[in-house]
Amino acid sequence: MKLLKHTKGIVDKIVDKIVDKIVGARKRSAMDKDGELLDPMQKYTTIGEYHVDAEDGTPDGKKFVLTVYQDKDGVLHQGLSSESTTELAPEYVRKYSEKLDRFRDFHDTKTGRRYVVENYLDDFTSEVKKHIRKGKNSVNIGVITDTHFKDKDSVDFYGWNGLQHVQEFSYLDQSGLLNMKAHLGDWIDGSDAGLLGEGELIKLNNSFKSDTLPYLNIKGNHDENDKFDEHHDLKASFPENEFENIMWPDMYRQKNIHYVSRQHGVAYFDFNDIRVISVNTSDLPYILNNKGQKKYDAKITLAVREDQIEEIIEILTRSSNKKIIFMSHANPINRKGSNALKYNGRSLHELLVAFNQREKGRMHASDGEPAEFRLSNDFNFTHVKNARIIAYFCGHRHREDQYRINGIQYILFNCSALMGPKHSLTTKFNKNLKRQIDHNNEAAGYIVNVDLKRHRIQVFGYGAASRRRVYFI
Repeated sequence: MKLLKHTKGIVDKIVDKIVDKIVGARKRSAMDKDGELLDPMQKYTTIGEYHVDAEDGTPDGKKFVLTVYQDKDGVLHQGLSSESTTELAPEYVRKYSEKLDRFRDFHDTKTGRRYVVENYLDDFTSEVKKHIRKGKNSVNIGVITDTHFKDKDSVDFYGWNGLQHVQEFSYLDQSGLLNMKAHLGDWIDGSDAGLLGEGELIKLNNSFKSDTLPYLNIKGNHDENDKFDEHHDLKASFPENEFENIMWPDMYRQKNIHYVSRQHGVAYFDFNDIRVISVNTSDLPYILNNKGQKKYDAKITLAVREDQIEEIIEILTRSSNKKIIFMSHANPINRKGSNALKYNGRSLHELLVAFNQREKGRMHASDGEPAEFRLSNDFNFTHVKNARIIAYFCGHRHREDQYRINGIQYILFNCSALMGPKHSLTTKFNKNLKRQIDHNNEAAGYIVNVDLKRHRIQVFGYGAASRRRVYFI
């Protein structure tokens, strides 16, 4: 009996090995595109250990041990461990995607970043450095927007890749190139349950914040989680000030940040003669009906209110000798000069124009607006010297755009969120880019150089973005 049992075990192992090789061959065939694998280590689909090096496209060309293994669900994984390490856990991991018929890109187990993306961003920053001037009043600002992090392992639309985009964008902190960075909002898609959404914001905040680089966490219209509420017709899934309590305390604690209060998302940084001011275009009152549902849906009710306007006026009044850039999630006006917010977008633009023209006056909201959005702000910019608002940066529209109105240059940035060409929500701008996961156009991010001496703004983009746009101040 023992002999038969032992023989059966050997036969099972041989059969398993043959099946494993057959499965591996089939996967390699599926991954083979026009006779060339997407990356050399895609060919390792048989369970075991392999020695790989620069010829296989390893990180920095170093020698690694590649381990191919299966999880409890039968999904293949690859792990890379340095040949010199004594640690059991791999440094880089990836898994096989049945939908893609290939392995995903390796990501660092500590940072979440893909080393191929780090190499790509190194090349990107090297190219940017060729076009910018070093010295006073040449300031570099990192910009990312609309990451739409969602609890889904999606390979062609919103999903976990939103968090990875933020993690990889933060790699630019190490470039020595940036003076500050900003996320312009829609951190999350807002379509997951409340506790999940809160956890997503915490992960994003931890991935974006920096001890070495000033940063702004700007609120977007999806960051109140109203998409989940709408789909499920339930009580508000976020309590009042949930985004603010997660995302703003670390931001406001920065030693170089200035503010009037910590309540509305208005903050500013100074770099030489350049001042950057943030605005919250999702400035809504938290009012619930008798069912516990919100009166105002943040997704569709973009607004700025009186208290925030008052803080902006106070900051502008103290802005002599500054060239000023505003940043918010949504653009306050469109290219025709019409209101692009539900409430007070046009009023905000007119306030900025009044500042540039050194005017004095009083703001009024349009007739018929709800009491929560009425304005009655006095302003007096007649004593401000040698200052001008030069530009306004925003996201929200999921495309690139620009227009200049009353001397203020509006610049719109594309979404970092993956928008596959086959989805109905994908904008025409992104459909034309045919964005794919694990390709250079999966994400989108920017470095903006503002050079007062050369009187120009240069916008450099990576991924699903224009390589270089130039605007004159």
